Amino acid sequence: MNKNSSGNPEAAGKPPVKSVTGASPHTPALVAPPGRSRRFRVDVGTIVSAVALAQSLLLVSLGYWGSQRLVSRIGVSAHKSNHDRTEDKVLAFLQKAESVINAVGSAPSLRPAGEQSEKTAELLWTLLQQSPELDSIYVSNERGQMLMALRYPVPAMRHIELDEGFTTETWQYKLPLGAEANVQQRYATQRLGAFRSDYDPTRRSWYLQASKAGGPVWTQPYVFAAAQELGVTYALPSQRSYPGGAQKLVVAGDVSLGRLSEFVRQFNSDGYGDSALLSADFRVLARSDMPGVLHKLEPPSGVLGALHAHMLTAGTAGSGSDTAFSFTYEGRRYLVQTSLIPSTGWQLVSWVPEDVLLGDLRRAVLWGLGLATAFLVIALFMSLKLSKLVTAPVENLSHIARRIGLLELDNLPREPSRVLEIQHLDQALDDSARSLKAFSKFVPVDVINQLIDEGHALAPSGSPRRVTVMFTDVEGFTSISESLDTDVLVGMLTEYFNLATGVFSRHGGVIDKFIGDGIMVLWGAPSDLKDAEYKACLATLELHVEMDELNRKWAEQGLPEFRTRVGIHTGTVIAGVLGSNDRLSYTAFGDAINVASRIEGINKQLGTLALISETTFAGLDGRLHARRIEEQVELRGRQTRMVLYELVMS
Repeated sequence: MNKNSSGNPEAAGKPPVKSVTGASPHTPALVAPPGRSRRFRVDVGTIVSAVALAQSLLLVSLGYWGSQRLVSRIGVSAHKSNHDRTEDKVLAFLQKAESVINAVGSAPSLRPAGEQSEKTAELLWTLLQQSPELDSIYVSNERGQMLMALRYPVPAMRHIELDEGFTTETWQYKLPLGAEANVQQRYATQRLGAFRSDYDPTRRSWYLQASKAGGPVWTQPYVFAAAQELGVTYALPSQRSYPGGAQKLVVAGDVSLGRLSEFVRQFNSDGYGDSALLSADFRVLARSDMPGVLHKLEPPSGVLGALHAHMLTAGTAGSGSDTAFSFTYEGRRYLVQTSLIPSTGWQLVSWVPEDVLLGDLRRAVLWGLGLATAFLVIALFMSLKLSKLVTAPVENLSHIARRIGLLELDNLPREPSRVLEIQHLDQALDDSARSLKAFSKFVPVDVINQLIDEGHALAPSGSPRRVTVMFTDVEGFTSISESLDTDVLVGMLTEYFNLATGVFSRHGGVIDKFIGDGIMVLWGAPSDLKDAEYKACLATLELHVEMDELNRKWAEQGLPEFRTRVGIHTGTVIAGVLGSNDRLSYTAFGDAINVASRIEGINKQLGTLALISETTFAGLDGRLHARRIEEQVELRGRQTRMVLYELVMS
């Protein structure tokens, strides 16, 4: 763009630019002619370059900012996914233990002592072998009798009988659970051991808590009497009725903290970070970042202690809702997820160093931004070229869509394009057009177009309108249908309806509906029609003439003929879009409709083919020949008689 002083008022009065001192002799001096301003030049390339550069800088900046946010979200999401997987496995671990105890509690012949105790012992031993989650399974009654299958410290069946002042324990030692032997050999007793103890199952915490709760409970951690190891118990009360009287049983299963520790380390071995289970009073049940088995309950320490202190400060420790936060410990930032295990009141905590989780992603982002910057110019250039492949076809497709909206569905053009989305859009419009074209076979498209052109809303409505109504019926159609195959009958009906529809359409009739072999036609709705009576009667006569030709054709094929009976009446009806809010139909109802239907039915009684009412006859003004029925006819459902006329071919 070039501007001189005459076109730039800002340059007026300014001195001319002189040559630069010391300029190279090969460089022309920048000297402005006297009285003219300095020229400002810019070309399209500069504008495009400036816009592209600004756009590139903006996109790169936003891309870097968005990528950093995305990386953080991905990291949190990945950690959340790993935490949820860990939580699911903990829940599955506990649910498996619960399901085993629930299965024992539902056993019908469950008894800790007596004749049925051997069956109970076999059941407990079998379930223990199939349930690596549990260290022992046992059942006790209110008399202090108890039957216990345990895998640690040794595989055995433990029988307990509570006597006055002491307890008798009998141990049946079994082969190790992993021993290679058949089922009977693994269950066979290797040796017996019996001794006295002070063990009273009815005073143990698991028995008391289950009895008090009246339902299943998970106990707080305590020391197992047999294994002398910390653990928790799932206990379930079960009320039984025996011939000797009712008994209250408690079925329970033990899970040692050692087994929980193994489990926590196992399900975190493939993921990032570590996890821990905290009891309801915030003591460590299991953690994956420390080896060995916990022999005593301790508060959280190390990273777990720091994040737990953070949770106490934030008031989320023991919270019933899932929480996510980050904190710094010893100069390292950690991402943390927590959730509550509802059945036990434990809290699952998992943590992962942020640099371990996000370091590779952030480096990948930097590489990606570098590549994006390199290809951005190419992308901008290609977008200008590709836009031309889109705008023209879209404009053409908009014209096609407009024609579809107007229900102009014949001979619609296709819009070929190499752009896949344009192909899909073109195919979608073609599918829509074909679907609407098929659907138009079931709805009166001409009626819809008239309603839209006249500004009628396609919603339930109606208004009085004077119309001429015709009902048709095929004489003896029931006997005809019984004598023909279905395919033949459908073919004849289709040919008949095509003929009738064409005749009625040529004379301004609008088909309201097909009623079996009959047709209901309106003249004067939805649009006013001049001389409706004459056109309806003219259509009737033409229909009979064309049906004579069709019947002759059918007769040559050995098919029966269709004799069409017609009834016509003129009167005021309620016409409009009627139906429910989601299913509409343009139709008419009223006394005139009923009268026309009854007139058509009188044909059978009088042996005629085309009857019209006196009102319709008056509208003919003598233009068509009609024979008056001498006696007034009584219509079914009406108290007064009517004067009818028979249309006669001239």
